[in-house]
Amino acid sequence: MKRVIIYARVSTKEQNVDMQLIDLREYAKARKLNVVREYIDYASGSRSDRENYRKLFDDVQKRKTDVVLVWKFDRFARSTKELIIALEEFNNLGVDFISYKENIDTSTPAGKILFTMISAFAEFERAIIRERVKAGMEKAKARGARIGRPKIPPFTIKKVLELHENGIPYKEIIKKLKISKSTYYYIITSAKEK
Repeated sequence: MKRVIIYARVSTKEQNVDMQLIDLREYAKARKLNVVREYIDYASGSRSDRENYRKLFDDVQKRKTDVVLVWKFDRFARSTKELIIALEEFNNLGVDFISYKENIDTSTPAGKILFTMISAFAEFERAIIRERVKAGMEKAKARGARIGRPKIPPFTIKKVLELHENGIPYKEIIKKLKISKSTYYYIITSAKEK
């Protein structure tokens, strides 16, 4: 018998989660799914602190369920992007996803093809964004703008390496030279590669 976690969310306007839970419990019972946990969040979709949503993901990562069952997409994720990220994570962990109202079940052939299509559209969107960023950078270069990390003054590089070789802790070095931790590590790793 597959283990299922039910996730429900209601906004503060609705206040009643019973309709979602009744439908989801009946669905699970009819399909012989063992409900191991129910998570309910009482919040608006715009709030980022959905505590039980995070607990659900912890349980998924710990493989405490085989299926995540929700009433409707918009009761689970606040955006298409968030939904896609969640579905990809579930898929990578071998956890199925069922949306009751939309009748989507990623354990079925139809659900798998839908997941594949959603993922393809997400990848398409990422590719378009990459193209736009690349075009924007090329345009900026053509105007003479510098692209990438700001050039680190040779004096700073020399001083970081000197202090590092003398065993000075990195926190003292970055404070003394007023550089970021990432700049410090960039200088050190670049020097090791030479």
